[in-house]
Amino acid sequence: MSGTPSDTPGTVYLVGAGPGHPGLITYRGIECLKQADVVLYDYLVNPAVLEHANLAAELVGLGHHKLGRALSPDEITARMLEEAREGRTVVRLKGGDPSVFGRGADEEDALREAGIPYEIVPGITAGLAVAAYCEIPITHHEEASAVAIITGRERDAKSESHLRSGLAQFPGTLIYYMGVRRAAEWSTALIEEGKPGETPVAIVRWCSRAQQQTIRCTLETVVEVVEEQQVVPPVVFVVGSVVDRAPQISWFENRPLISARVLVTGSPGTAEPLRDGLYTLGAEVITRPVIRVTDPPDWAPVDAALERLDQYDWLVFSSANGVDYLFRRLDALGGDVRRLGKAKLAAIGSGTAERLAKYSLRADVVPEQFVAESLADALVAEAGGRRFLLARTNRGRQVLPDELERAGAQVDQIVVYGSFDVEDPDPSMVAALSSGEIDWVTVTSSAIARSVVRLYGDALRKSRLASIGPMTSKTLRELGHEPAVEASPHSTGGLIDAIVRGGLTRD
Repeated sequence: MSGTPSDTPGTVYLVGAGPGHPGLITYRGIECLKQADVVLYDYLVNPAVLEHANLAAELVGLGHHKLGRALSPDEITARMLEEAREGRTVVRLKGGDPSVFGRGADEEDALREAGIPYEIVPGITAGLAVAAYCEIPITHHEEASAVAIITGRERDAKSESHLRSGLAQFPGTLIYYMGVRRAAEWSTALIEEGKPGETPVAIVRWCSRAQQQTIRCTLETVVEVVEEQQVVPPVVFVVGSVVDRAPQISWFENRPLISARVLVTGSPGTAEPLRDGLYTLGAEVITRPVIRVTDPPDWAPVDAALERLDQYDWLVFSSANGVDYLFRRLDALGGDVRRLGKAKLAAIGSGTAERLAKYSLRADVVPEQFVAESLADALVAEAGGRRFLLARTNRGRQVLPDELERAGAQVDQIVVYGSFDVEDPDPSMVAALSSGEIDWVTVTSSAIARSVVRLYGDALRKSRLASIGPMTSKTLRELGHEPAVEASPHSTGGLIDAIVRGGLTRD
């Protein structure tokens, strides 16, 4: 913060991040994150949602009292107003919906009073998400014609409690938020007002997250179950006969990687397909790149090669990053794929080929084994007298160019992006790995293998390593770490399948 008021205040966006699954934030919410200068986010927000934020944005976690550090509501509002007064675009990111027990009204009042422009972006609230993720039909044509969303924790200063307000006669489903600490109070009130003690109750923790848990009980046993199961927030309680209409295991909790926690260590661009595939199968994915991908140190050799693209017989890519950086540069120079002329395209693996397809280009050669040796074998037969352009990173093996040159090819190499190790480990990941909270760590290249071992060392031994292929596995073994599984084929899909086959049982 500069501390200097601006003539024109920034806009504040009060954005709902949804119940927990990162895919449930709205498109409008993502748009707001992409333009934010600062993001003030609650502890319930899935960290994966923050990946949508502007890379230059300041990300401010607001903490929680159970973590030993937390800003009070007044402090949060003061910070939000201060940032906006300095002309910054602010996203106040809340779990669920900002207007459902999220103190959104208080913040809106403060913004109106301060004359700061704002927008409210709704989100999916957990009490409604249980219908999809637990398959509890919170409304039903035979049993529940209405839904009530109730707080189980009222402010002490309220003159009259709403926990005893005839809710026992409500003609539908009751959903209690923040009801763990006062479960005895609200459940007793319902029974004393006439709600049958055998009324079904579902206790749902972390709705839509990989660690989602559904516990069934009744209104008269809910306090006992909360104590026995040591239930802690975040929780919603669903009270009503509709609970019995849900299957014992929902579609969400029945997926092969449900409850698995996977650390994805690749660069953001290449990690996205892996992360999305793991999410689809139920895993909780933490993305922490151990390498940084940057522009090359000098664009001049790349620009010169792009000017003479039509002089090459083959354009060869050894990674998806290489595809992105080369064609983005071509676009920045005002060129397009017509520059390729007669050049054929070779990709080291299916992931690289898929990235070419995003530019409406089809790879002519993709080897069966996704390693440099296999790509060289696939190209040497017609290499003699041909001109090859290899788009690569600043580091890597020389197997492919050496083999092509031995076969009589003329080979030019250009560094289209830089790859550098992350220097310092993430303290939160050190703690999570050391305590055994991470089930799997994905390793998708030898460079990543070296970096992840340097950063996390022995802390990795309480997790299982999933290797993309034999060269990566070889590097891991040389570093003293045996991979638990190896992808076959050596692709993103193969890596996901290997993790599924490996299951959750550690060696």
